[in-house]
Amino acid sequence: MIWSEQQRKIAAQYSSKDEVPVAERRYKCHSCHLIVDETPCPVCGEKNLEIMCPLDTCDCGHEISSTIEYCPLCGEPVCPECGSHDVVQISRVTGYLQDVSGWNAGKQQELKDRHRYSVV
Repeated sequence: MIWSEQQRKIAAQYSSKDEVPVAERRYKCHSCHLIVDETPCPVCGEKNLEIMCPLDTCDCGHEISSTIEYCPLCGEPVCPECGSHDVVQISRVTGYLQDVSGWNAGKQQELKDRHRYSVV
């Protein structure tokens, strides 16, 4: 992912998405699937909203990508082409594809630390 100058400044300004001032935060509502500027959600009233990373582009038109990158601010997986944080990362384990969001923290860190090679 090639981050823009503005995105690099944001990543340098904060060490986590929790440090973003409340007035500048955006939230993801997992009940009605909207992005809102306030909590609780003004549409459905949901109170447990996820703070969005300020580097999240929110819109990814890519269905499948063979690689994954990680956000320099929040560490979450992002689309390597557009920077959207709204991705599902899967991995092949003993012949089966599965979503890695259910893995424990140690196994997810092992996945991030893997070195990927391409045979030429």
